[in-house]
Amino acid sequence: MNERILVVEDELDVADLLAHHLEKAGFTVEAVQDGIAALNSIRNNPPTLIVLDLMLPHLSGLDLCRKIKADGQTCEIAVVMLSAKTEEIDRVLGFELGADDYVVKPFSPREVVLRIRAILRRRANDEGERLKVGDLILDCSRHEVKVANRVIECTATEFKLLRILMERHGRVQGRDRLLSDVWGYDSVIDTRTVDTHMRRLRDKLGDCASYIETVRGFGYRLAAPGR
Repeated sequence: MNERILVVEDELDVADLLAHHLEKAGFTVEAVQDGIAALNSIRNNPPTLIVLDLMLPHLSGLDLCRKIKADGQTCEIAVVMLSAKTEEIDRVLGFELGADDYVVKPFSPREVVLRIRAILRRRANDEGERLKVGDLILDCSRHEVKVANRVIECTATEFKLLRILMERHGRVQGRDRLLSDVWGYDSVIDTRTVDTHMRRLRDKLGDCASYIETVRGFGYRLAAPGR
């Protein structure tokens, strides 16, 4: 296994625990304790995936993630966020910035390893995958969305939301199901989160916005000409 994992965690016992389990799972691991050191490491030797604590000295995890995702050289690196914060807004913001997963402390190291493997497996399967519905094209490997051959800018959450709708073309997706599949919630917290992101996505899709149908009192469906 050639994947290299960067653990960014200022609590040494937590960093050592994660490094031990990740190395045991076959990964090459580097651990750093602050945001600036992490940023330098990422730019000098980009890892396959970053396990990122939010509460860091010098540069917070959220600010570090923002810099990573804004840089064309590092924006495709997978990110798993770690936090003792359980508020919905922290989780939503993490996904908005492009995190692939969000793990709340305290956590099971084995679960973190399984989540990392799932992310890397999903990304490997994404290579070359391209979804098309009518004039709407989603390229998974490029993380690119096109409307009538025009590239539109989508956040990581909007991309994930659109991908699920396109993969399940024609099938109604309940708000609860979307909360679980896109944001990782196992129970209903606030379905307005789905509605807000769907509204933003429709605004960006322009002429293809009509493809997304609202099923009153339940959820949404992508309904358009065949692929």
